[in-house]
Amino acid sequence: MLKVDKVTHTYGSGPAAHTALKELSFEVYPQEFVSIVGPSGAGKTTLLRTLSGLLTPTSGSVSIAGKAVIGVPDGMAMVFQDYSRSLLPWLTIEKNVAFPLTKDSGTAAERKALIEESLEAVGLQGFNNRYPWQLSGGMQQRVAIARALAYRPRLLLMDEPFASLDAQTRAELEDLVLTLRHRYAVTVLFVTHDIDESVYLADRVLVLSKAPARLVENIEVTLPEPRDQISTKETETFVQIRGHVARLIRSGGDLPQAS
Repeated sequence: MLKVDKVTHTYGSGPAAHTALKELSFEVYPQEFVSIVGPSGAGKTTLLRTLSGLLTPTSGSVSIAGKAVIGVPDGMAMVFQDYSRSLLPWLTIEKNVAFPLTKDSGTAAERKALIEESLEAVGLQGFNNRYPWQLSGGMQQRVAIARALAYRPRLLLMDEPFASLDAQTRAELEDLVLTLRHRYAVTVLFVTHDIDESVYLADRVLVLSKAPARLVENIEVTLPEPRDQISTKETETFVQIRGHVARLIRSGGDLPQAS
């Protein structure tokens, strides 16, 4: 599905140059949920911008389904952390969700059905004529997720989407995303600073080093399904993986030295 091959990204040149990513390689397979964590400033947002075609890597390559990413690729959607800025406040909820849809998405009736189904999927049926500023933060982020789903992406990138929400709302939206990934068979790449969240949601966790970011470890997450906010986090497997990820991040993600 997604292949990242020895990607390096450097901002600027000469003495002021800053390398955010260094020869970073990994793959994400169809219908996988992969979390990315790392120390603050590790280049996680730079990575997502590179994967989405918003930045061109200094070297290396990114491909989706074997096709090189040059510019923003088809079949990809993104959900950002700052829902208040990603939604258009002068448009209704329905028009925000409709925004990425074009005539290629079907007839007007088919596009309307996509919008209605996407709003229903995130629990916002009946909110079509409201405006973003009339909704809570959690509801606004549901709108952002519905907008991404309406596009019917093969790959969904999520950049710390729940970081600004209270704990209860965050847990509700985590469980919503787990439901939606199965309902729509979508591949998800999820960046977060929250270690519990990264383990709870994912099939795999990729731990990055401090900048310039390299892949420190690719961790398989084998937790009982369906996952539950309480019982899953009490399992020995969850506690062990969470502790291991925390230790890697606390160390700055330093790679082991060769003996």
